[in-house]
Amino acid sequence: MRKLTTLFIFCCCLFPISMKAQERITLQDGTALNVFFVAPVNVANQESPLVILMGGGPGNASISQDTARWLGSGFAERGWMVAVPISPNNRSFRGGVNNALITDLIVELQKRENVAEGKVLLAGVSNGGMSALEIARRNPQRYLGVAAVPAISGADTDNDALRDFPVYLRIGGSDQLDWADRFDETVTSLTDAGAVLDADILDGAPHMFRMEWESLENWLSEIQD
Repeated sequence: MRKLTTLFIFCCCLFPISMKAQERITLQDGTALNVFFVAPVNVANQESPLVILMGGGPGNASISQDTARWLGSGFAERGWMVAVPISPNNRSFRGGVNNALITDLIVELQKRENVAEGKVLLAGVSNGGMSALEIARRNPQRYLGVAAVPAISGADTDNDALRDFPVYLRIGGSDQLDWADRFDETVTSLTDAGAVLDADILDGAPHMFRMEWESLENWLSEIQD
């Protein structure tokens, strides 16, 4: 958490944060989901593309808020409406029930005048990155792509639904959870399924790392064309 706090302080200096306190969103089935929002910077009276950004670990309120400030602010700086949902059960958004909460949340958010309709970007850190891949596998045609920073995928994971689907993957070379050791397995799992993968190891970077915005911006431009 100390590394995450350091990254947050660093990024706050780089990006003007237009972050709202968490908002309680009621989904169509009556379920309530708490969400942090980061509004696009210098964008007024127009629709913005939506990114659902999921935090790591349990995806609780503290982690989600830090993720909104650290990574969400970077997306907002680049014109995205950022929604960072808080996990209702400390499992980030893993599993079928939690996956469905994200699809229902998107429906509600796209009713808003300042949120663009159409495909949505999924992004996540660690357990949130794994959540993003799970959600995309269920209905890939609904999404622009997944930015998993980081995530892993096992050799036995069925990624066939992600054929021709864009995935941006970064893993720290000095990842404390040894995820760098699973980089090749993850790349093989996704490429064998036919995913359009932009993947790299960041030399010397820990599990939580400073974002490579230049390469991520290039990838975002490609998937939005």
